[in-house]
Amino acid sequence: MIPGGAGTRTYTDRMTEKHLNWHQRQQANLSVGERAADVMRNGMGSWIFVGLFVLFMIVWAFLNAVVVVVRWDPYPFILLNLFLSMLAGLQGAILLIAAKRQDAIAAALAQHDYETNLAAKADIEQLMELNRRQLLVIEELRELMHRSGSVAAPLPGEKS
Repeated sequence: MIPGGAGTRTYTDRMTEKHLNWHQRQQANLSVGERAADVMRNGMGSWIFVGLFVLFMIVWAFLNAVVVVVRWDPYPFILLNLFLSMLAGLQGAILLIAAKRQDAIAAALAQHDYETNLAAKADIEQLMELNRRQLLVIEELRELMHRSGSVAAPLPGEKS
């Protein structure tokens, strides 16, 4: 550690941070709520969740319709409907939180792509200008050689 207090990072930490890509830095800066929304979204969007949920409803219906001893929610399953409605409301909110975050990520990536394209365009324009100046210098050299009596070899594609 570099001297200077409890909040300082090591040189290795700073160098490692420089080599993280955008996604890794974004993932490291997520809040607890955003991480939870991602975990829940990934869980609720899986076949395992669907299978377990269907199994849970079958067991609920079996225990309340067939097993006479335990019936806490008889046939129209009003309590189950209440739980399903609450679950749907929570799922909607969680999915909206996760979708909003994904939209922010897509916007940031689009901005990054735009900035990269602008930088590449500037680089290409510089290279094209350099190439144009080199062609002018080559043409001037050919003119000088021609005037001095030296025979300049034709450029590829020129007729001799």
